[in-house]
Amino acid sequence: MTKQKRHHGDLYEALIVAGIELMEAGGPEALSLRKCAARAGVSHAAPAHHFNGVVSLKAAIVARSYGIFTKTMQAHREGISEPRARLIAICEGYLAFSREHNALFRFMFQPFADEAAQINPPILQELEARSAAAYDELAQACAAFAPVGGQARGTETLVWSLVHGYAMLFASREGSETPHGRPPDFAQILPEFQRL
Repeated sequence: MTKQKRHHGDLYEALIVAGIELMEAGGPEALSLRKCAARAGVSHAAPAHHFNGVVSLKAAIVARSYGIFTKTMQAHREGISEPRARLIAICEGYLAFSREHNALFRFMFQPFADEAAQINPPILQELEARSAAAYDELAQACAAFAPVGGQARGTETLVWSLVHGYAMLFASREGSETPHGRPPDFAQILPEFQRL
């Protein structure tokens, strides 16, 4: 009979890290509680102490991913005060995250609404808070500009649609091109917005 490995330290953290590593290596289909437990060096039953199922583990990974995402945008805009340059820097951080953490980026924007009732409440609260914090980075940068179309959230909606679409089409895929060649840099296609 072999002894099960025991995890000495923060099991919750170890399982999230294991899940992120599995997902970045093999995509969402590579993720399971059993695989995370094996990677963390604990019994396959150990994750049940923190997660009521794989849906909660996925939500915890997405929450952590939003935290990394926010920090990436903040690092890019650090020290920049001119509004347009700051907005471009935040968008460049958005695109950098999509390149560096492609599997997580794509997974973060999968809908969770149908599964929300199955997620541990504290994990769901963390996910919602971190998602809102990431969005606030973009929204605050857009607040310096007049709303597009006279709509209260018109500018941030336009910028988010543009940067997310660019990330999905080009930034997160190596060598992506349009049918007519390489797309322009993101800063070149971001419209000039009227300052407030």
